Amino acid sequence: IEPGMQVADVGAGTGFFTLMLAKAVGADGLVYAVDISPEFLTTIQQRAQERGLSNVVTVLGHQKNANLPKGQLDRIYIGDTYHHFEYPITYNKTLANALRPDGQVIVVDFKRIPGFSSPWVLRHVRAGKEVFISEMQQAGLVLLQELDFMQTQYFLRLGLNPG
Repeated sequence: IEPGMQVADVGAGTGFFTLMLAKAVGADGLVYAVDISPEFLTTIQQRAQERGLSNVVTVLGHQKNANLPKGQLDRIYIGDTYHHFEYPITYNKTLANALRPDGQVIVVDFKRIPGFSSPWVLRHVRAGKEVFISEMQQAGLVLLQELDFMQTQYFLRLGLNPG
């Protein structure tokens, strides 16, 4: 994340990452906080105002659409939220549509591995990383990088399929 970038925090929740992203992109950048909960978005807007961050735009998402502007985003961050997507391929197509040609989607989510993951994760997380990567690919995104530095989560970097 660099100053001047336009980024989205999808599944922004209380805005924990939104506010960090807003500081990182600076006054010349923009952060879209996307959530399906109007209450969360109100909280995010209040927290941003209290911190003097005028570069946060709250966006009411929908289960099938992130409602982000077309071709504008440098980065889309999805932290511990992807497993909640009810219509992942449809939704992911809206994410791909929002990216600039060199934009990237960053996904951090729980490893779902029988015998390794907690019983809560096995009940709560709908699928494993391989399914999530496949869903992203079906929406026109390709895996650029996978990092394995967290014990219970994975980190994926995806971009637009050039073909």
